[in-house]
Amino acid sequence: MLEGYEQRVLHDAERYVRSTRKKSSLIKRSSKKIQTKINTTIPEKVHTIVTESIKKMIELALYSSEYIRPVNVDTYWSLERKEKLIKERLNQYKQTAMIEGAGTGAGGIMLGLADFPLLLSIKMKLLFDVGQIYGYNVKEYEERMYLLHVFLFAFSSDDNQKEVLQTLLDWESNRVDGKDIDWKTLQLEYRDSIDFVKMMQLIPGLGVVVGAIANRKLLDQLAEAAMNMYRIRILDSK
Repeated sequence: MLEGYEQRVLHDAERYVRSTRKKSSLIKRSSKKIQTKINTTIPEKVHTIVTESIKKMIELALYSSEYIRPVNVDTYWSLERKEKLIKERLNQYKQTAMIEGAGTGAGGIMLGLADFPLLLSIKMKLLFDVGQIYGYNVKEYEERMYLLHVFLFAFSSDDNQKEVLQTLLDWESNRVDGKDIDWKTLQLEYRDSIDFVKMMQLIPGLGVVVGAIANRKLLDQLAEAAMNMYRIRILDSK
């Protein structure tokens, strides 16, 4: 039987899932259509280079221990105590991301572009922390694949997000090995989801403010997705 806190956060998670199944705003849908048209004008060679870059960064997270930060969590901890620690870690990462975003935003186009892999690294570290704190062994390949799907879910367009959501909800009975992941789709979904705010980071004068705010919001977006997916995964089994 679920405790009071568990019932409350499970209700929040279910409400969050329902909200992601709703049709996105007209502005978001229009932005996606415009971005899709722009993508068709970009040479395939450029898409290939970007795809391989993002693929290598994510594979580093999947196969190395670089992003595994020691986490002291006892098995007897309640869900509430675990989530308190997650929020503390999130705040730490947001501070780092805001400083990094403001710094690269102040540096113009070249440093602004450098922000993409730096922010991705911070996101991966956050995901690994979340998985560990909830009690999962993120050294296992399947758990890393789960984290990758959470990442996909957090930064996808409507149609793809619904598909990834169903994969996450059915994870225990239908785990994914990652062999069939479309890396080009992944990089396009990720890039398009953050394109507008991150491009504004390259504008002189706006870069400092936009870089800090954008990075904070993107980490909040990822943490919200991760926490709610893990809540459902853990509490549904109870």
